[in-house]
Parts: sequence; structure tokens; C-alpha cells
Amino acid sequence: MDTSFPTEPDVMEPTFWRRNGWTARVIKNEDDDGWAVEIRKAGLAEPALISPWVMGRDKKNPKPFDGPAFTTFVKTASEVLSRSEKQRDAALKKRLDLAWEGRWYAVFLEQVPDEYEPHALLSAVDDAGVVVAKHSVAANFKLTRDAATGWIRGGFARP
Repeated sequence: MDTSFPTEPDVMEPTFWRRNGWTARVIKNEDDDGWAVEIRKAGLAEPALISPWVMGRDKKNPKPFDGPAFTTFVKTASEVLSRSEKQRDAALKKRLDLAWEGRWYAVFLEQVPDEYEPHALLSAVDDAGVVVAKHSVAANFKLTRDAATGWIRGGFARP
């Protein structure tokens, strides 16, 4: 169990549920006269998901929230956060595989989003899995096939 956030008591009200670090709240849909559900994960500033919610029988008020709906929304919000994290990681890491003089090299560029000194780490790993070079480069360094090939040909000198 994640203990990084204070444990809050479970709440299961018609328009507000809280359980296991997740909160679901029925809110007025700003785009029309309907309702929406806002799903938040403890510790995150923004909602993980906002989704339409159905009207109750009176066609005026929201339908009361229930366990299966809460579970479904939490699962969907978890998937949204997971995809977002994977996209963020992919944007920060690049890889090229190149052959030079009978050996294969994997060349990596990993962005380091530091607030004061943003930079990137350029590294090469040979086909035996040995890190042959690792250098700090400017955050705007572009990893292209030509740049990586030139770096390898130059003996992995600091770019």
C-alpha cells in the first residue's frame, strides 16, 4: 500500500466517492446542462480524468454514484496516467542502433529536465553491453543518424 499520502477515510456519497487514494466527484458540466465526473489521484494537482455523467430520473440532477462506476472510472483514469507517463518518457529518451567497423552500438540521448541546468546525457553501449562513452551535452542536442555516426567515427569524443 502506498503510504506517501495521508490515509483519508473512505467516503461513499451520491456525488462524492473517495477510496484508496482516488477521489470521484460529480460536477456541473461547463459545456452543457449535464453533469461530469472528475477523477483525481492523491498527490496530483490536476484531475486524471473528466468524463460525462448521466442525469438522474428527474432529468435535472445527476444520477447517484455507485461502486461499479467508481471502479470503472478509477481503472480508466489509471490507464490515462500510465499512457501519459509512457509518452513523457518516450519524449525524454531517444535511441539509435548503428554498426561501425563490425560492431553494433546503441546510442542513447536522455533529456535531463533540470530547472536550473537542463541538459542531456549522450551515451553509447556496444554489442557486449559495455558503456563505451557517456557525456553531458546541451539540452538542445539533436540525436540524428549522422550525428551519432560522426560521434562513433570520432572515437566517442565529447561532442
